[in-house]
Amino acid sequence: MPRRVTAASPPDLELWPIGNCQISALVDRAGAIVWSCVPRVDGDPVFCSLMNGDNRDEGTWRIELVGQVSATQAYIRNTPILLTRLDAEDGSAVEVLDFCPRHEGKGRMYRPVAIGRIVRPVAGNPRIRVVLTPMRDYGAARAETTHGTNHIRYLTGPQALRLSTDAPVGYILEGRPFRVEDDLHFFLGPDEPFAGPLREDIRRMEQATRGYWQRWVRGLATPVEWQAEVIRCAITLKLCQHEETGAIVAALTTSIPEAPHSERNWDYRYCWIRDSYYTVQALNRLGALDVLEKYLAYLRNIVDAAMGGQIQPLYSVMGVAELHETAAPALAGYRGMGPVRIGNAAYLQIQHDCYGQIVLPTVQGFIDQRLLRMADDRDFESLEAVGEVAFEMHDQPDAGLWEFRTRQEVHTYSAVMSWAACDRLAMAADWLGKPERAAEWRERAEAIRAKIDTEAWVEGDSEGEGGHYGASFESDYLDASLLQMVELRFLAPDNPRFLSTFAAVEEQLRRGDFMLRYAAEDDFGLPETAFNVCTFWLIEALHLVGRSEEARELFETMLSHTTASGLLSEDLDFVTGELWGNFPQTYSLVGVINCAGLLSKPWRDVR
Repeated sequence: MPRRVTAASPPDLELWPIGNCQISALVDRAGAIVWSCVPRVDGDPVFCSLMNGDNRDEGTWRIELVGQVSATQAYIRNTPILLTRLDAEDGSAVEVLDFCPRHEGKGRMYRPVAIGRIVRPVAGNPRIRVVLTPMRDYGAARAETTHGTNHIRYLTGPQALRLSTDAPVGYILEGRPFRVEDDLHFFLGPDEPFAGPLREDIRRMEQATRGYWQRWVRGLATPVEWQAEVIRCAITLKLCQHEETGAIVAALTTSIPEAPHSERNWDYRYCWIRDSYYTVQALNRLGALDVLEKYLAYLRNIVDAAMGGQIQPLYSVMGVAELHETAAPALAGYRGMGPVRIGNAAYLQIQHDCYGQIVLPTVQGFIDQRLLRMADDRDFESLEAVGEVAFEMHDQPDAGLWEFRTRQEVHTYSAVMSWAACDRLAMAADWLGKPERAAEWRERAEAIRAKIDTEAWVEGDSEGEGGHYGASFESDYLDASLLQMVELRFLAPDNPRFLSTFAAVEEQLRRGDFMLRYAAEDDFGLPETAFNVCTFWLIEALHLVGRSEEARELFETMLSHTTASGLLSEDLDFVTGELWGNFPQTYSLVGVINCAGLLSKPWRDVR
């Protein structure tokens, strides 16, 4: 059923990402581009109306159908190419095809800072108005323009953008409606003349882009159930990788609040070592090694730059360490709920789990012979330096994976990640034929395990019932990351200590069908929304302890809360079901992929 929707509809997270691993854009339910940064994901948002409160006409690219009453949207199968149909009250209609070019060309990947749009009349005599108002300096001013016969230059900053089109330039500049009697083509990209025939070249780019993505999807090892959901999440995770360096961002947006008016507004357009570990782990399970290989190259550069010292929890996609946190005063925020932040002060935090999250994906490089670049002895030496820091810091306080800004404790999750670093280094040493190194790393892993079992375990009642691991060594409160002890192979799912910890976590943190990160008060008060990846961790744990039917039901419930594009943000209101937080959030998409793989019946049942 078509949605009744116009350009005046209030902003929400019914958004459709398009991209090419260089830039991305979010298209809203009316077919308007409302968020896109140039020249890369952490750049200036030239399209920023998503974050501009009620001001929907600044920082947008809309194809408005005169008399529009509804819009229907769908991706071209197994691609991030979006088809939007706009219908008007007089029966006229257009289709808008949106894509960012990505395909092989001249021996390299063509992925320009560019968006292509094709508008086709499909019913009646449609009239459209093109609203194209890119901004500069985080919404501070509308970009000035110059123009020629078939192009408009938008002076968005040091690198201007050029619209090349076969639509009437004057109508676009003046915002006047005009009739669409033939297909129209728009290419907003680098400030250079469009060299070839516009119509043919844009169509060729779209077809080549379609072919690239469909071939990439064909190489995925998807579960037999929930294939469409897994494929959409995998494509979107790949869009979150900045291919030039291999970095993977946590989300494509900044400052969508975790809960209404909470000021829990954070810039997620950076590469968190932790989030990226989970992303490459999920894509590995699907066989998408290209993302892993590029990310490992990024990690090697991060480790080299650290020179054996502290690894930050996050970096820019270019590996920049300093991410000073400021605000964009010109932008009112999502639904007017500012601030809109630029940068993230979490780069200053100490988070010791990051060492394990460097070691775990890197170890695959010593073992997986499919990789184009296998890791060698020099890589092992570098990785051992990371492991040394992990061992040294395993019982030292940090901000933890939830990035508390005003307190530090020895967080159990960080300690378990340090254990995993030593455990996997022992495994890699075995694989490389280094028995002495394997023995040393195994000894260190056992020392960390003993420390965790002593310091993090909270005894139960006088009969020994009800004990559990605490979220930190200093306190007995719980957080959902304790459920990761099985995933990290610290505990088996039938271990009595895991079973009792799971029971305690479920009792204290579950809210109906959803899971909190923690229930304790933090820097901003009590949590108001569920954290979506934690709900997926709950689903995994339910399955592992034998409650598989309940896990499947809960998984289907989570899928029912995805957007029409099949995606999730970071958070969800456990009362209303509304999505909050940055979008699309890699953690959440990882949860979909992992749970689908865990719960699906095997292919052998249908072959």
